[in-house]
Amino acid sequence: MTTHSSRYASRIRPTGMMGALGLLLLLSLAIAGPVIWGADASHLDVAAAQQGPSARHLLGTDSLGRDMLARVLSAARLSLILAVLATALGSAAGVLLGAFPTVLGRRGRRAWESAMNTAIAFPALLLALCVATVAGVGATGAVVALGIATAPNYARLTYTLASSVSGSDYVSAARILGVSRWRLMLRHILPNIADPLIVTTTLQVGGMLIALSGLSFLGLGVQSPSYDWGRLLSENLNRIYTAPAAALAPGVAIVIAGLVFNALGESAAALVRSDPAAAARTARPRWFSGVLRRTTAGPPQAATARQETTGQETAVPTADAYALRVHDLSVAFPGPAGPVHTVRGVTLDVGRGERVGIVGESGSGKTLTALAIAGLVPQPGRVTAGLMEIAGRDPASLRAPEQRRLLGSMTAVVFQDPQSSFNPALKMGRQLTEASEVHLGLPRAKAMRLAQDRLHQVRVPNPAIRMAQYPHELSGGMRQRAMIAMGLMGEPALIIADEPTTALDVTVQEQIVRLLGRINEDTGAAILMISHDISVVTSLCQRVVVMYAGRIVEDIGVTSLLEGPAHPYTEALLAAVPHMTSDRDQPLATIPGRPPQPLEMPCGCAFAPRCPFASDQCRSEQPPLEVRDGRRIACWHPRPPFPADRTGTTTTKMGPA
Repeated sequence: MTTHSSRYASRIRPTGMMGALGLLLLLSLAIAGPVIWGADASHLDVAAAQQGPSARHLLGTDSLGRDMLARVLSAARLSLILAVLATALGSAAGVLLGAFPTVLGRRGRRAWESAMNTAIAFPALLLALCVATVAGVGATGAVVALGIATAPNYARLTYTLASSVSGSDYVSAARILGVSRWRLMLRHILPNIADPLIVTTTLQVGGMLIALSGLSFLGLGVQSPSYDWGRLLSENLNRIYTAPAAALAPGVAIVIAGLVFNALGESAAALVRSDPAAAARTARPRWFSGVLRRTTAGPPQAATARQETTGQETAVPTADAYALRVHDLSVAFPGPAGPVHTVRGVTLDVGRGERVGIVGESGSGKTLTALAIAGLVPQPGRVTAGLMEIAGRDPASLRAPEQRRLLGSMTAVVFQDPQSSFNPALKMGRQLTEASEVHLGLPRAKAMRLAQDRLHQVRVPNPAIRMAQYPHELSGGMRQRAMIAMGLMGEPALIIADEPTTALDVTVQEQIVRLLGRINEDTGAAILMISHDISVVTSLCQRVVVMYAGRIVEDIGVTSLLEGPAHPYTEALLAAVPHMTSDRDQPLATIPGRPPQPLEMPCGCAFAPRCPFASDQCRSEQPPLEVRDGRRIACWHPRPPFPADRTGTTTTKMGPA
């Protein structure tokens, strides 16, 4: 088996090896050069001034008789120190300037972009010359000037990288937890973009060395009696024809040092590109970017859908009996002709301890509905609702800290891809404990013990070992279990599982479904499970909500669903599920056509173009969501309940496959 060290060694190219050897030589020269050759470099011998190369002075002497080889070797320390300092100043300022706007609001980010575009448009060399003149002639002024001149480019690169990370699931989760902006930036964003920044910084040292030498050559950098390679080049350039070795030696040193750092940077870039873990660190949406606004419309009558068909009046549950209440929820995004509604008037009540599934084709709005409930709709989405309550509390009526506490502790979100839901730069233990540290105020040691208990609760073997590992060291099933454990660090009343089994194999899918069911029984937390697989939902949930084109078209109990749905779309979804007893000689059942795009929404029933039972009324009028026989359904011509046959397909033909 190939070890990690041998894999990394195989990625190191000859260029990288030469760069590493060159860096070792430069560091040795910077440390030992002034000690070994410092005396010869400062010894004055006017009688031997401006001599050519000889056995005593291999590169000749300068105008005061000082040995040029000793001066070139001794100048390595100051040249490298100044280049590193200027690079560190420019990179540190640029990284902070580039990362901080990603945690600002929309207006703050726009203001930053305008200012940074102006700074980048200004020529860096001209900016460096101006700053050097203002800061004062000398090494300090040159370092400050070049640091300020390169900071905008670093900031732009950092901002681009950080923007790709700031929309990740783990960053969104940290926002909900109420993590401060500085902690969010330093802990969750910067560690995940460190690899390309380090590569850029390594490359920048070589360029900074050349730039500093140029300022010293022009008389704006290092001043006498100190000297660097640029200063030596300036002092001896007029001897290019009489003593070329003395004149060119500082320039050769500058070129060699620049090539060394460039080789190191290219080797580091190749290593990062070939390292999947590093690439993953540099590859969901901002918290509550759609502002939840209360509309004047009251809860629709469909909110009483969960009553039994006994003919008797059903008692109205109190608000405390619900883990989630959502009435008339809509999500809209700006469009060319006005707002485009991707979720339209969704009304959904989930009782405490209840298991409810949301199914539908891709683009039906089920995931956006869950994101709106969790406050994770991406910008520039706008969320509106007549009523939204989680565990009896309205997030829109709370102050920001209380709102974050409600969403961070009373709501748990399990995303589809656990790999993107965890911060790849942090160990599992630190990520699991963050919620309890922020909201419950637990000390680190107690939070770690709680995290181990939660991992044990979701049946993760060896919790102590897993907490010391990084996310990529866990299998997909283990990461999904750890994601569930993270949600249990508080006391969630609602667990939103967004396609929690899609990225897993069938065996692990069954384990996760059983785990969610056991957690529901043990903790009493309600589960809102989103899936495109209706068979997975029916194996866990008590009630199924079917969505199509951003609306709920049917809300039905699992028993009634299996006996026979009323909406043709639900019927078609059931028909498309293959079973072990399905006739393999027949083609798989499909639904003809495709769902409408948000910009192509018809004025009538959205499913009418694909429905074999559609009438003129269906094409011209949108059916309301009404309670019929103990279920909610939005259809002008609901199908009469009838049992499905043993193959899983209904007796009604939905059209050609």
